[in-house]
Amino acid sequence: MNIYFFIIIFSLTAVCLIGLISRQLNCKALSPELPDEFKGTFDADKYRKSQDYTRAGIGFENISSIFMTLVTLLFIICGGFNLLDIWAANFGFGEIGTGLIFFAGLAILSDIISIPFALYQTFVIEEKFGFNKTDLKTFIMDKLKGYLLGGILGGVLLSGVLLFFSMAGQFAWAWCWLFIVVVTLAIQYIAPTWILPLFNKFTPLEEGELKDKIEHFAQQNGFKISGIFMIDGSKRSTKANAYFTGFGKKKRIALFDTLIKELSTDEIVAVLAHEIGHSKLGHIRKMIIMSIINTGIIFLLMSLFLGNKELFAAFGMQNISIHAGLIFFALLYTPVSAVLAVFSNAKSRKHEFEADNFAAATTKTPAALVSALKKLSASNLSNLTPHPFYVWLEYSHPPVLKRIENLHSQQI
Repeated sequence: MNIYFFIIIFSLTAVCLIGLISRQLNCKALSPELPDEFKGTFDADKYRKSQDYTRAGIGFENISSIFMTLVTLLFIICGGFNLLDIWAANFGFGEIGTGLIFFAGLAILSDIISIPFALYQTFVIEEKFGFNKTDLKTFIMDKLKGYLLGGILGGVLLSGVLLFFSMAGQFAWAWCWLFIVVVTLAIQYIAPTWILPLFNKFTPLEEGELKDKIEHFAQQNGFKISGIFMIDGSKRSTKANAYFTGFGKKKRIALFDTLIKELSTDEIVAVLAHEIGHSKLGHIRKMIIMSIINTGIIFLLMSLFLGNKELFAAFGMQNISIHAGLIFFALLYTPVSAVLAVFSNAKSRKHEFEADNFAAATTKTPAALVSALKKLSASNLSNLTPHPFYVWLEYSHPPVLKRIENLHSQQI
């Protein structure tokens, strides 16, 4: 048996099975008893509803994960990649053109398969539990905008990678690495002004107590921002959120209108203090550096496999090509990627605790962040008792009860 074929089939199957096991454990960990910390925040009906929402999400993810894994395995076994490669080559657009058509075909096939799941999740599950505010027109427009952006940005990135690997020789991986890093950072820089407004309306936060307190806190802690905006998150969901976008002089604070409606001024400042903490403590810089290093390692390893005949034989390919090699390496890399994700999540959870501590120390009101976390958990129907294995495998944030326990120890 082809060793690469075995590794890929085994890895895809194992990742799916481990996911199923972790979600089953997570389902069994749902406790009928409301944690004491949330008495007064959840009533019996809302707590029961949050558990029903978790079960619905687990069931949906199990079905979609099994289905997508089976489709992928079937596509590999039946020589789907070879057929797609022959189809792309028939257009006669040369190596880079063929590669772009190959990726476009793969993306279209993937999206056709995934759209029914996205529709069900949005218009059935999210609708049933009172979250969905997306209408069909918005859903379709988001898809079309996504295709446009994917075509432009994906086309630029893939064209560069294919060009360097076909012409740059031994150090092509390094040129690809540099190219991807530069373009990715450039996208992050322009995203607040040119990309994100395609999906949401950004309105400058009106003058008043909230804006004054946010600006005062940011100035007090040496955090420069280019603007504070409210975005129309309620156009798609009732769930609340806030985030920072951009970097350098383009840093913006974005507050969902749903967040402003849900939380008090002090609670919103505490949430933003947490986000500012990530920047001030160097978490964002560290994650960017680690991502850059990881990207370089991936391209170096990828360069060792792009012309590997045994790897191409595992997929029944008639021709060896750079564009197909990129996909095959990504599939071969599946177990490594899964392991690295576990370590990345562990580091992220540590950063979340540190950012909570920063917010508690700088606002001097840890109770405000505790109150915000409770309200957000209730409004988002969060799972309050996730299984430790599921947390270890999937969570980039600590469970909310752990965060609250930590904040109580930070009382000023």
